[in-house]
Amino acid sequence: MKSLAELAAIREKMQSKVILREGSGDIRVVVGMATCGIAAGARPVLNRFVEEVSAAGLSDKVTVTQTGCIGICEYEPVVEVFEAGKDKVTYVKMTPEKVSEVVEKHLKGGSVVSDYVIKG
Repeated sequence: MKSLAELAAIREKMQSKVILREGSGDIRVVVGMATCGIAAGARPVLNRFVEEVSAAGLSDKVTVTQTGCIGICEYEPVVEVFEAGKDKVTYVKMTPEKVSEVVEKHLKGGSVVSDYVIKG
């Protein structure tokens, strides 16, 4: 960083990600970020959700946030999707690569990606 303009550009870029993570969209994506989740790779999953939701133009509709322990450590990284009037969807053993499909099919298209959902 060599100038205030460069710093302002970085701030502007990061501000959109902060808004996405603190927003009040109709859909809430929650990534489990307790120590077990972080150890299993939840941080790259969270970051990819933020990037993909923003790139898909869903920032006004989807909020991406984190939580502590969800309680199913053996299935980490765990991602829960909450939508008003619908049952919660719990995605398990998530990877950054799976995020693109969930964003495209579920968050954008409205169809749950059943291959990644916990089987009960």
